[in-house]
Amino acid sequence: MKTNKKIAVFCLVALSLIGFSFVNKTENSINNPEASSQMAVLNVGDKAPDLAYMNPEGKEMKLSDLKGKVVLIDFWASWCRPCRMENPNLVKAYAVYKDKKFKNGKGFEIFSVSLDNNKSKWIAAIDKDKLAWEGHVSDLKGWNAHGASLYSVNSIPAQFLIDGEGTIIAKNLRGPALENALRNLMVK
Repeated sequence: MKTNKKIAVFCLVALSLIGFSFVNKTENSINNPEASSQMAVLNVGDKAPDLAYMNPEGKEMKLSDLKGKVVLIDFWASWCRPCRMENPNLVKAYAVYKDKKFKNGKGFEIFSVSLDNNKSKWIAAIDKDKLAWEGHVSDLKGWNAHGASLYSVNSIPAQFLIDGEGTIIAKNLRGPALENALRNLMVK
């Protein structure tokens, strides 16, 4: 009987602690909208949150500076084999579509957000893969990168295609899917 009472007390304490933990998380989300928005999954039709990080030369670059263009936000890293295998497709798409006119955007840009934590390896990968666009940024925090958290990125490569108004119009377009999407967005 005493054992049952101990188990019952333990269960009540555990449940109250779980409830307290849930309330604190809920209150934290209400009091800190940024914290709750960082945890939200972004979907097609959502506005893309702005990103602002340093490029390899130490200059801040912002996603919002590309407003008016169709932009592929590409989360990647130098150590990520699937990312590196996808880079030739990005290079090709950029070369073909960078100066095209789209239904809701003039020109195509890539905003590459690196999840590297080693600057020299990041820069070497940009050079080796011939990533010709200017939009290379990183906070060099690896998986702890603020941008990855903001966009709920839990695997890479992860991509978000946004229109000239900053609205997400597609996600994770790899291989020919990116070129097909860009072709369909062009003014005919």
